[in-house]
Amino acid sequence: MTGRAGALRFGVEEEFLLVDKATRVTVPRAHLVVPQAALTLGPRAQHEFLASQVETCSRPVSTAAELRAELASARRAMAAAVESAGGLLVASGTAVLASRHPLPLTPSDRYRRVAAHVGPVADQTGGEISGCHVHLGDLTRADALAISAHLRPWLPVLQALCVNSPFCEGRDLGAASTRAGRYLAWPTCGPAPVLNPAEYERTVRRLIARRVILDRRMLYWYARPSEHLPTLEVRIADTNADLDVPVLLAVLLRALAHTFLAAHRAGTPPPRTPSTVVLREAHRQAALGGLAGVGTDPSTGRRLPMRRLVADLAELAAPALAGTGDLETALLLLHRRLTRGTGADRQRAVFARRHSLTDVVDDLARRTTASAALAAPVLSLSTSSPSDRLTSAAVSS
Repeated sequence: MTGRAGALRFGVEEEFLLVDKATRVTVPRAHLVVPQAALTLGPRAQHEFLASQVETCSRPVSTAAELRAELASARRAMAAAVESAGGLLVASGTAVLASRHPLPLTPSDRYRRVAAHVGPVADQTGGEISGCHVHLGDLTRADALAISAHLRPWLPVLQALCVNSPFCEGRDLGAASTRAGRYLAWPTCGPAPVLNPAEYERTVRRLIARRVILDRRMLYWYARPSEHLPTLEVRIADTNADLDVPVLLAVLLRALAHTFLAAHRAGTPPPRTPSTVVLREAHRQAALGGLAGVGTDPSTGRRLPMRRLVADLAELAAPALAGTGDLETALLLLHRRLTRGTGADRQRAVFARRHSLTDVVDDLARRTTASAALAAPVLSLSTSSPSDRLTSAAVSS
């Protein structure tokens, strides 16, 4: 891979909460917001399972700058549509203030069937889970599954970078990502199994036949081949008010995908990784502590500080980041995350200063919109080696 010519395209889906401008409580206004946003975004503005949420989708692009521009334009259009409906667009993994229950379902036949299938999960406290999903492609099914197999032990580390849901309907439950725990209540949610294409087909058909899931779209593994796009979809991140978080996540995932795809095509099998039980615990620790916590080393299974694992991940991704032209972007954005903290850290800091969850919502809404209006970050080059810079960024704070 040289330069950007061989880079996989990528895209991002972002889910948002709709909150009332006066009360800051979530409100079911997607039926007003999505058609208005679609005047600008077309099918990139979408409904979600609940009527108090909306989703934006980027087009597939080749560079980090293009991706950021896509996400920024989508946020601006969606925020304007929400404002016209008397609300605020909020990027948080869960609702900060107590929501009105039962949670409002989007009126579609499929969503009604899903709600009936999952029962109380559809109306659980904190059920308005809002995630950020990254699509990596274009890939064959075999390539997507191979990348997933190599990627699975690194996903808790990436999750820790993106935690942004410490408050859940009026309470701080002690986790940096409450969304992660709420998401686990859905069927099949968790680390993806290691499968080849034939095994994947048999597994999905068995899950549907046993009515664990109703259809292929209900496959909620942390990484899954898309059923309607030639991509691998990664689903481990909270949505974040800071637009640079999904950009960082996407460039790191793409670099790892290139790294693991090269290994797969060279005939290198996935390394022996921790068991699914150990991986579930690694994801739990990532959700609990974010960057301030501990994680599981993908090679040894040892517990290490999450910041050390971030440095290891970035080191692994560095050659591919250089090849796609994303190395300096990744270094800068990693440094900002590690020195300024995560979205969860920001939410708790706002509450510590103001003692008001309403102020937390206001800060999230402001940053969700403001970050879309800001220019891309200016890169600061260094003469040190990529290895030294990556390690320095990860441990400097």
